[in-house]
Amino acid sequence: MAKEQSLDNLWLAQTLFDLGGVQFGNFTVSESTVSSPVFVNPKVLISNPTALRVASKLMQQEIDLAQSLRRPRVHPFSLIAGVPVGGLLLGTAYSLETGIPLIYARSRPEGTGKRGIEGHFTQGDTAIIIDDLITRGGSILETSALLEENGLKVKDVIVLVDREHGAAERLHRHGYNLISILKLDVMLTHYMSRSLITEETYRRCADYLRGKQGEPHTGPLGL
Repeated sequence: MAKEQSLDNLWLAQTLFDLGGVQFGNFTVSESTVSSPVFVNPKVLISNPTALRVASKLMQQEIDLAQSLRRPRVHPFSLIAGVPVGGLLLGTAYSLETGIPLIYARSRPEGTGKRGIEGHFTQGDTAIIIDDLITRGGSILETSALLEENGLKVKDVIVLVDREHGAAERLHRHGYNLISILKLDVMLTHYMSRSLITEETYRRCADYLRGKQGEPHTGPLGL
C-alpha cells in the first residue's frame, strides 16, 4: 500500500507539472512578501477529471490510514469544510468520492452572500477542513475560527500541497492536526530526477525552503 501511495503521489505531482500548475521564476505567494522561486497552483487539476479523482482517493486513503492506527491521527468527522476557492473545488470532489456532506465557510461577504456558512449543519458537528495549498496557514485559521464561531468543532486539516513554510507547526500550536498529500520538497526532488528542472533551479528552491522552515513567524493569529 505504501509503495502504491508513493507512486500515486508522484503521479499527481507529475500531472500538476504537466498541466502548468508548477512554475519557476520569481513570484509573490500568498501571505508572504518575500519573492518565491516556485509557484504552485493545484486548481489546474479541475481540467483533468482523472487527476481530480486521484487527489480525492489519495485524501481518503491518507485519512483511512490515519484513523486505522492504534492511536488514530485523525478524529471522526461528519462534515467537509472547503476553503475557497481551491479547497472548495477539492472538497466538492472529495464529497462526491466519499458521500460526506460539504459546507462552504465564507469568511468574507461575497456578492449577495454574507459572511457565514453555506450548507446544512448541526451545532456540535465536527468538520475536517480541506484546502488545495497551504503556505503559512492564515486562510485555514480564518476558516476554523468561522466554523467554531458557528458551533462546529475542528480537529484536523488536510491539504493537497504543503509549501513547507512551517504551517504544520503553526496549526499544531492552535490545536489543529495537518495532513498533506504532497510536500514541496518531494515534488522538487521528483522534477529534478526526471530532468524537468535543472540542478541550479532545484538548489535555489531548496535553499528558499530551508530559509522558510527556519524562519520565526509572528503576527495576527500566530502567523
